Amino acid sequence: MFLASKLDPTVAFVSVLAILIILLGLILKRFKQPYIIGYIIVGALLGEHGIGLIKDADSIHHLGEIGIILLLFFIGMEISLPELVKQWKLAVVGTLLQVFISVLIVLSIGHFFNWNINRSIILGFVIALSSSAVIIKIIQDKNLITTRIGKNVLSILLMQDIIIVPLLIITSVIGGKEEPMKNIILMIIGGLLVMAILIYIYVKRSIKLPFASKLENDHELQVFAAILLCFGGALLASAFGLSPALGAFVGGMVMHVSKATDWIYDTLHSFRVLFVALFFVSIGLQIDFEFIYQNYVAILIVLFSVYITNHFINSFILKLFSCKWHEAILGGALLAQIGELSFLISSSAYSLEIMESFGYKFTISLISLTLLISPFYISTTEKLLKTYQKRKISRLSNKKYL
Repeated sequence: MFLASKLDPTVAFVSVLAILIILLGLILKRFKQPYIIGYIIVGALLGEHGIGLIKDADSIHHLGEIGIILLLFFIGMEISLPELVKQWKLAVVGTLLQVFISVLIVLSIGHFFNWNINRSIILGFVIALSSSAVIIKIIQDKNLITTRIGKNVLSILLMQDIIIVPLLIITSVIGGKEEPMKNIILMIIGGLLVMAILIYIYVKRSIKLPFASKLENDHELQVFAAILLCFGGALLASAFGLSPALGAFVGGMVMHVSKATDWIYDTLHSFRVLFVALFFVSIGLQIDFEFIYQNYVAILIVLFSVYITNHFINSFILKLFSCKWHEAILGGALLAQIGELSFLISSSAYSLEIMESFGYKFTISLISLTLLISPFYISTTEKLLKTYQKRKISRLSNKKYL
């Protein structure tokens, strides 16, 4: 009785969260599925639409954003800028094509169903953006980061992180709210600053951190130095109205050329695991089972359409830029889901009354479900491609001996 009366809700939450993640994690490991699925399911179970253990979803979401910053910082440390620069045409042209084709398709569907043009444009923006968090975690787990398809997909994701800024500005203009000129100028300056840092890294190829030698054997200070290097870049990007994750990624690239990645990785890796998990838990919190049940037919139809459309568009774009067909199809599967940045566009459209309450709930459910299903979809595509490749090799071998 004494223990029950003194039990801290936070302690209970952390304990239940850990237990569920471990149990689901073991099940997913048995079936060779990524832990991301477990994190999202745990969020759905513990949220207000589940058993209601998590009341403050906003706090979990903010903690989860720290995970995305850490994730992008780590990816930046693994990436060689000269290699990434080679993909600039794919990143720029591919992303613009993706947005244009997505908007065009939704406008065509909207015309058939007599939708408002503004709503169709916003839905096109929402569908066009893929999930950096999900895809980067998956290509990291599958050791695809340094492969050609991994680099191609990563370059598109980074361009999407940049293009979210003009898309949000366009959303505001469509909603009748003009972005202050001061903010636009600030974003342009921020973009130029990022370009200047990247050019400096590209030219120098090697940077020596002034304090690295002093921290070499001081693990305690290394923790805070690593946090500063990661979140300093994110803070700087935020100050200019850019994505904090983009700033963290650039900060990671600076660390890559400074050759200080070993102690930073060892210091921040555990933090990354925890906060990335919280991000995916925050996605699960937004899944409303009752709403999905009431509208499951429409949601399933749109969900299927989104996957097929996005898969086709992205595969076509990757093939257009000289990828082999099996790479293009895998890349299309990786980019087929709707990303977490689409939450920002949906929220902005809802607050500006471009999107009504039902449309907003429908979009949030759709985004959450595509993120949940994505690992299954990617694994299935990968298995089908491997089966096809084996059969192709087998047929060629049989012809050889005939």
